[in-house]
Parts: sequence; structure tokens; C-alpha cells
Amino acid sequence: MSTPVRFDRGHTDDLMTFLTASPSPYHAVANAAERLEKAGFRQLSESDAWDSGTGGRFVLRGGALIAWYVPEGAAAHTPFRIIGAHTDSPNLRVKPVPDTGSQGWRQVAVEIYGGTLLNTWLDRDLGLAGRLSLRDGTDRLVNIDRPLLRVPQLAVHLDRSVNTDGLKLDKQRHMQPIWGLGEAREGDLIAFLEEEEGLPQGSVAGWDLMVHSIEPPAYLGRDRELLAGPRMDNLLSVHAGVAALAAVSASSDKLDHIPVLAAFDHEENGSQSDTGADGPLLGNVLERSVFSRGGAYEDKARAFAGTICLSSDTGHAVHPNYAERHDPSHHPRANGGPILKVNVNQRYATDGSGRAVFAAACERAGVPWQTFVSNNSMPCGTTIGPITAARHGIQTVDIGVAILSMHSARELCGSDDPFLLANALLSFLEG
Repeated sequence: MSTPVRFDRGHTDDLMTFLTASPSPYHAVANAAERLEKAGFRQLSESDAWDSGTGGRFVLRGGALIAWYVPEGAAAHTPFRIIGAHTDSPNLRVKPVPDTGSQGWRQVAVEIYGGTLLNTWLDRDLGLAGRLSLRDGTDRLVNIDRPLLRVPQLAVHLDRSVNTDGLKLDKQRHMQPIWGLGEAREGDLIAFLEEEEGLPQGSVAGWDLMVHSIEPPAYLGRDRELLAGPRMDNLLSVHAGVAALAAVSASSDKLDHIPVLAAFDHEENGSQSDTGADGPLLGNVLERSVFSRGGAYEDKARAFAGTICLSSDTGHAVHPNYAERHDPSHHPRANGGPILKVNVNQRYATDGSGRAVFAAACERAGVPWQTFVSNNSMPCGTTIGPITAARHGIQTVDIGVAILSMHSARELCGSDDPFLLANALLSFLEG
């Protein structure tokens, strides 16, 4: 029997707000934390002792967030139900010495982060966002959400074969954005950001900054059945996970498990960091949750043995212009519901029992679902799913939403799929 639908088109409207307000992983976790606090969750410090009380808690570390809800009566060996996602997206990131230029143009030196589609950053109005680390030991989020930068493409008159031979971009020479005229002066960019933020000159000691398209998300098509926007890979899943966790905490009287949201940074470059899925953060939080409730190693082992994780990330919708690139019998479609991602070589962690878990959650939620598998002739991407399964020894299932233009500065999905995913995740957390 299906449960009443909890999320509708209003969820997609709210996703657009979340995407706009989250131009960096640091903004994403700050916005997620604010929403969880409104739902009654409280932030814990990793350096403090944790109590054994019930209710919602979360920890923040850089661009990562782990949040969980301990229901009444939870024992030390109570298992977890985890939604896994990631906060980072492929983009252009500012180098340690940012001020550069050539031929009378002032430019910002950037490094390519992740497997971004380089051409999608050309000829766009770009802003700048991220985290400033100050000399007093604090951090400050910064978001210049107006036209500031541009990566200009070479005119067709100077590249006559571009439309026949394809665009060829050198990551070092061709991707440095311009932001003014004149000669580059060391310290200009950071001084500009200090002025924008009302900070004393010289107060910024470090930075983690990245470029973003300032074009807002928008509904697309005759019937507004599509959604175009930035960073859907993978803030779409983060947003759905936050909504599902907040909703399940409001009706937690029948939970026999502990619902968790794990939103990691650095998935796009391998997850190997202190805030990535291949780091110790999730394991430390889950262990401390067990131990704070009086548990020992045996309780942790019992809890992990009963734990299930849905690793939620975007996947490929069938492309109308390149259908031959997809598996001929697996064509996920926009607004067809969330996808189950399968790869027998463990690029995705799904197995048959995981399929049953996901199918049951979708059935309870009254949500349609689809299956994605790669064409045998095409390399398959991967997610935090196999990392989570291998690192923590917990059952993991890879799922997500089918999109087009993955890793573009602006991606495309069905406008129903975000709330269909959120309903499936809520059903999973309700168990």
C-alpha cells in the first residue's frame, strides 16, 4: 500500500531557490543546515563530547554535512538508514596566485575541478563564490552573484574549422576568464573581495573560490515540464535528502532505525579527503552516535550490519540525438521517476537485494522508477556508493535522477523528478 504523497511541484520550486543560493559546497551545507535547524535539528561540534539524547543533530566540516535523527527508544545497536549525496560540482576554481593576464586583459587564474564540460563555461556571465579564511581563524562565505567574469570563445573567423572539426580547448591556455582591462596586479582579486565583504585590507589569509554561472534555474518547454539549472549534479539529491530527513523527523514515533543524511564534498575528484566519502567522517559520526548511547564495538557491529544506504546521484537520461550511446534496452526518461543504477563491475554498488529495497520504497511512496545501466561499449562512471559500501561494510544501493547535459555549467532534468525522488527517499527513511 502506498503512503500519501508528501512532496509535489512546490518541492521543485524550492529546489530552484536552493540551487541559486548554493554556488559552492560551503553555501550548500550552510543552507542545508539552516533548513535542518528550522526542523528542530541542532549542530554538534566534533571537538565536544556528545550526549545520549534523542532528536536531530548535525555536524559540518568544510563542504560536508552529516545529519541524523535519534528517535525515542533507540538502542545502541539500532541500525541506520542513510541517504548519501555530494555537494560539489565540476567547475573552474581559483588558483593560489589568482591575478594574471595577457595582451592588456586582466584575468583570473583558474584550475579545472572535476570532469567539467569545458565548452559550457564559454561566453557566459560568471560570478565568483566560496570561502574566505581570515587571519583571526574564522571563515567567511562570499558570493559575488553578478556578471564579474567571462571566458571568451575564439571567433569563428579565426577558427574556420570549429564547426566541422570540433572545438578543441587547452585547459591551461583557453579557460582563464577575463575580468577587466589593464595589467595584472598581485593581490587585486582578494583585495576586491575584501572590499565587497567589508573586511579590513589584508585580513584574508586563504581562499577556496570557484566560478559559477549567474543565470538562474528556470522551467523550460511548452508545458514547463523540464527544469534547467546549475549544479543539479548533485545538489538535487542533497536538497531532496534534506527535505526527506526533516519530514521524517516530524513523524518519527514509529521509527525502528536512525535516519541519516550524509552529504560529502570532493566526489567529482575521487572522494579522497577529510570531507569526502572515502574519508573517516561518516564512520566517525556513526560510531560516536553508537558510543554516546552507551554502546561498545559489538553494538556498532550490530548497527552497521543492519544499516542500508541509498547513494543518490544523477544519472544519464536517454539523449534524443545520441541514443546509440545508451544501452539499447535501458532508456531512462525525464519525469519517469528516480533511477536504479546498476553495474556488475561495482562502479555502482547496487545488487539484487538492494533493488528490492529501492523498489519497496518507491512502491510505498507511489513513485514510478526506472533502471540505468551503461552501454557495454562505453566506460561507466561511479559514485560514492561503492566507496561507502567498501569503507564501512554496509549495504549500499545506487539511485538518482536521470538528467541531460551532466557536468555542464547548466544541466537539464524533468520538473517532476526532483519531488518524485524526495518522496522515494522519505519512504526509504520511514522504512
